[in-house]
Amino acid sequence: MNRKKSVYPFYPPKERGTWRAFGLAALMHVLLGLFLYHGIQWQNSTPAGAEAELWTEIPNQPAPAPVVTPPVQVAPAPPVKDEQADIALQEKKRQQQEAAAKAALLAEQQRLKLQAQQEAEAKRQQQLAEQQAAQLAEQKAAAEKLKQQQAEAEKLKQQQLAQQQKLKQQQLEQQKAQEQAQLEAQQKADEEKAAKAKQLAQQQAAKKQLDQERRARLAQLQGMAGGESSSGNGLAKSGTGSGAGGTATSPGYAEKVQRRVRPNIVWAGDTQGLETVIAVRCSPTGTLLSAVVQRSSGNAQWDDAALRAVQRSDPMPLDTDGRAPATFLITMRPAA
Repeated sequence: MNRKKSVYPFYPPKERGTWRAFGLAALMHVLLGLFLYHGIQWQNSTPAGAEAELWTEIPNQPAPAPVVTPPVQVAPAPPVKDEQADIALQEKKRQQQEAAAKAALLAEQQRLKLQAQQEAEAKRQQQLAEQQAAQLAEQKAAAEKLKQQQAEAEKLKQQQLAQQQKLKQQQLEQQKAQEQAQLEAQQKADEEKAAKAKQLAQQQAAKKQLDQERRARLAQLQGMAGGESSSGNGLAKSGTGSGAGGTATSPGYAEKVQRRVRPNIVWAGDTQGLETVIAVRCSPTGTLLSAVVQRSSGNAQWDDAALRAVQRSDPMPLDTDGRAPATFLITMRPAA
């Protein structure tokens, strides 16, 4: 039924008993015509005369005198002309009645036909209304289904958004944890660096204190000896570098100092008659503690250049015993 309904959506279904109804209507019209016809025939028939005999008990009385009965007068037969007119009138009435019966039958047929058309139209309208209701129901079902799909899609979207937010929150937490770990590691490294710096500062302070004690003892010994214990000066063979002096230095230590200081001399001025003596103090590891101009050349620019060359040579080379002299002098001359 659903398949036929989808193939012929606008065709009304066939009604049962239609021909039977038309047959019954035709039969009723025939019976009505026969009834009218026989009714007209009954009215046209001439009524027959009736005869009756009356009997009664005669009392014992003397016989009456005979009564003379007048003869019955029979009405004369109507003329033939009047009878034909009556027949014509009756025939006309019959024709009128037949015409009226036919008109009534035609009217009844038209009424039945109109009624059938109205019923068919009503059924068609009902079917159309049912089809429209079915279409409306289908549209409503489709709308509900679409609404449900949209709700499911929105729910899925919300779930995906929640998952993305959760993942983003996890990533933020991981990033914070990594940053916290990096911060802690940096703090730990800074603490270790600060501890190392503190330890190095302590070591340097201890070395500085030890150097000060050594210098104090050396100064005390020199004071007791009445002057410097030893001094030395010399000229570099090349004329640029240095002479060296100090306490308990090996013969080749001056050459080591010369090779260390010579590359650091930067001078482009006059070279005639310039000689500067710089007093140097070092730690046993060769770290330059101080460097001062002990005797100037008379040219302040050359003196500064010589002093910068010595300062750039930090640390000083170690002697053959693995230690650097505590103090020594360096004679600086520019290259000719």
